This record gives sequence, C-alpha cells and structure tokens, in this order.
Amino acid sequence: MSYVPALPDLVRYTWWGGVPEGLSTKTQLDGRGLRPGSDPVGQVLYHGNCYAPLYEDDRAVAKRACSPAQRAVLDRARELQYECRRCRARRDYPLGRGRWCEPCSYAVAVYAAHVKARRFARELVEDTGAVLLVVGAGPDDQSPPQTVAAVRVHDQELLHEADAGAYGSAERKALLDRLDVLLDGRRIVHETDRGPACRYPSILVTPPGQHLHSDRDTHAWLRPHRESAEKADYVTRLWRHWFAWTRDEYSSMASEPWDRESGTTLAWEQTTRAAADGRSLTVLLHRIAAGTEPVWEHAHWLADGHGEPELSSTRTRRRAV
Repeated sequence: MSYVPALPDLVRYTWWGGVPEGLSTKTQLDGRGLRPGSDPVGQVLYHGNCYAPLYEDDRAVAKRACSPAQRAVLDRARELQYECRRCRARRDYPLGRGRWCEPCSYAVAVYAAHVKARRFARELVEDTGAVLLVVGAGPDDQSPPQTVAAVRVHDQELLHEADAGAYGSAERKALLDRLDVLLDGRRIVHETDRGPACRYPSILVTPPGQHLHSDRDTHAWLRPHRESAEKADYVTRLWRHWFAWTRDEYSSMASEPWDRESGTTLAWEQTTRAAADGRSLTVLLHRIAAGTEPVWEHAHWLADGHGEPELSSTRTRRRAV
C-alpha cells in the first residue's frame, strides 16, 4: 500500500470507531451509488500510515449514470484486461496495467535488454576515446596473466601490447605505469564480468594466491563503470544481453549459453594473446552496434511466433537517449 499523507487543517480520526455518524469515504459513498458533493471535512487513518478523506453524507450527490455507449466502452476495456496485448491469448485473471501474459512479459523484458545492449555498443563505437582493456591468460582459472593489450574501440587500433610480467617485477611495474598514462581520462571497457578470474585486469595488481581487488587510489582504469547496473562496461555483459540466450520461456535473465556436455560458449576465443582477443572483441562490438551480430534463434521474441514485441511506454522512455 502506498503512503497517503494526511490533509492539512482537517480533523484526523485514528480509528474507524471514532468517525462520527454522517461522514463517509469515497469508497463508502460509491457503494451506495453516491459521490462527494463537497470538499472533505475530515480524514481517517487506515493501513497504519494512510489517511482517507471523509465527506458529509448529506451533501453527497448521485453518481452520473453511464450511457449505453459509455457502458459498452467500459465493458470492452474490462474484457481486454484478460487478453494479452501482444499474442492475444486469454487468461482467466486480469493481466494488469501492461496487459502482457507471462511468456510475452518475459519476451519483452529480454528484448528490452537486447535493445539497450545495441545502444550501449553504439555509444562505445562512437566514443573515439573508449578503450577495451584485455588480459590474455591460459584457460585455467588460476593461470597467471601472460599478455595485456589496450585496443581503441572506435577504429580497432591497437594502442598498447606488452607481456604481463610477474607480480612485483620491474616489467609489471612498467606495464602498470604505461597503462596509467595511456588510459587516463578514457572510458574503459573490460572483457569479462564472469571469469575466468585470470582475465580480470585487477589480477595485475593482486598478489598471487590472494583474492582479487582493485587498487582504486592508484589505478583508476581498474574501476568498472558502475554508475548504473545496466551500463555496458563489460563485453560479456553486453554480448549476453544482445544474444539473448535464456534457460526457458519463463526466464528474463540472459546469460552465456551453455550445456552439460560442452559447457559455456562465448562468441570469441580467450587465449594468451591479448591483442588478438582484443581485436576480435572490438569487431564483435561493431557488429552488435550495426545489428549484424547473430541473435540466438530461440530468443523469446523470435521463437514465439509473434515477432519483435512492442515495448510499453515505460520501457520506451527508459531506452530513450
């Protein structure tokens, strides 16, 4: 129940038994075929933190009767509450304000994330300063980083490539110093937000055997852009939202596709060659921005036979730039 504040300068009754005879709420008047005929003269507390205005019964007037045409419109509106606006399937309960059945609601949610992913990819591609930072490492989650590369997203130019070196070595220190200068003031995009941990850039400043951390005071490029949970600062997050793989028709959470035999499948290789991986990732970002990267053929809005969903006004406002 939403909070309904008290009206100023009106008598407040804190329980229904204290309301005098001759005063009623709108709901009570409506049940008797009446509506308020004057301003409220009091208010009563209900649901712990809400106040309902009270009106004088003597000044109430009869409710306006609906014409046959108005009644037909109202009846049709009530009927439509049971019909999905997208697939036209009927339910035995009202579908609410959005008028989506469950499968279409999930399809719309996944499609909305897909549309946002394309918008974010366009932002990255059009940003001449955005840089993708990739750490190349072996397939083992405990593998040490081998190489590091910084690739400009806009034109896929390799800005820097170097061996990662060992933790604490002069080679690693020189790499970190170079990245501090090169990435200063740029929008940084990381490859992954879901492992393997050996590919997180924060592994470059983490002592072997310790938990990953970001040295926020020293290396600003380690801070993910987390102003918004939907911000596409990781290629994996952006790609899985674009690709739209979900476990079943009742899931609105996109994830990396997987099966029990082959495990997780990505749209790019993860090797020890950071520069090659970085270039393939920037190509992927360009393809998503252009809309040419394939979408999962069983994505909700493709597989259910009803085509791309029409987004609600709320979702449309949220995706407006």
